[in-house]
Amino acid sequence: MIKITERIKEVEYAIRDIVSQAKIYEKKGHKITYLSIGDPVKYGFSMPQHVIDAIKKAIDQNINYYVASEGIQELRESIAEYENNKSNISLLDEDILITAGVSEGILFTFAGMLESKDEILIPGPSYPPYSSYAKFFGAKVVEYELSEDDAWQPNIDDIRKKMNENTRLILIISPNNPTGTIYSEKQIKEILDIAGEYDIPVMSDEIYDVLSYNEKVVNPATLSKDVPIIGLNGFSKAFLMTGWRLGYIYYYDPVEKLTELKENIERLARVRLCVNAPAQFAAIAALKGSKEYLNEFRRELKNRSEYIWKRLNDIPLISAVKPRGAFYIFPKIELKNYWKNDMEFTLDFLKEKKVLLVYGSGFGKKFGKDHVRIVFLAKQDILEASMDKLESFIYEKIRK
Repeated sequence: MIKITERIKEVEYAIRDIVSQAKIYEKKGHKITYLSIGDPVKYGFSMPQHVIDAIKKAIDQNINYYVASEGIQELRESIAEYENNKSNISLLDEDILITAGVSEGILFTFAGMLESKDEILIPGPSYPPYSSYAKFFGAKVVEYELSEDDAWQPNIDDIRKKMNENTRLILIISPNNPTGTIYSEKQIKEILDIAGEYDIPVMSDEIYDVLSYNEKVVNPATLSKDVPIIGLNGFSKAFLMTGWRLGYIYYYDPVEKLTELKENIERLARVRLCVNAPAQFAAIAALKGSKEYLNEFRRELKNRSEYIWKRLNDIPLISAVKPRGAFYIFPKIELKNYWKNDMEFTLDFLKEKKVLLVYGSGFGKKFGKDHVRIVFLAKQDILEASMDKLESFIYEKIRK
């Protein structure tokens, strides 16, 4: 037997772990409808032509070599300008580190901040890698409640009572994956106040920040006077560059508390050499070029979100809060005696109707359970057929 480390046994990623079950049915000749992966490109949305042209040009010019570990200078400058204009903050190019997607940004930050006995407060429910990476470094993951009865808004009292001397970081994900909620300005201010009292930074996942339907998403850095913000963003979602794996960390550090962390994370980045060079030139084009396509993208997301929200709430045993951003909805399932947990519900639905969702407990054992996450990026006819299948699935169970 080869010894396996305990830390790797803790790694989970429900969104992709569940796909293996769907593949079993595909091998038997069944067609699966995937409403499980948050990848706009998989569902027919395409990046702008000027971005495609930029990566082709970079490859043709033989920019296929190693570049700076912290990222191409022009891209870092472009991101700083983009963030400053969007959120009315003041970042410099040296405040930006290019990463292989937001996932690497999480990994780097946790590697620099978390170890045994440390704690991190993450929203419950929450995007799974935050929990898996924190556990990988020996830290304790503490979920703070996003209150379903309050449209999935963060429960500030719950955050406050879970803070202690071991807490190293508070995480904000807004718009949130998997619920689609957007944190209010008031609640962000209150979270910043708590972080300030404990002299810790706030990590802000902003990958969906321009994919809200009717409102401007508040950036915590806009409101912070003395609390450091470690921002995570990238080009996968709004810029439709998912497979290119390109993201960034930005450090908003009004009182210069992140200097040592930033320097050490940059040293770690050197170990992995650099991020995809041609894709970085494409990202420059994405930032500087027209973003008109985003208006249509947001309209489509809003229309699909409203449709699926209404359909879900018309189905027995299911209730859902309307999303306000991103492309996820997180309905609650009344399991009763039909299913023992949300994973069994998900697998049963896959077995009977060949539609793949993600079980809610994969987004948090406490606040995610008894839910499923549904991605509504698919075209209207696919969403309609899937909701018809879900409705018939529920009625078949009730009538047995």
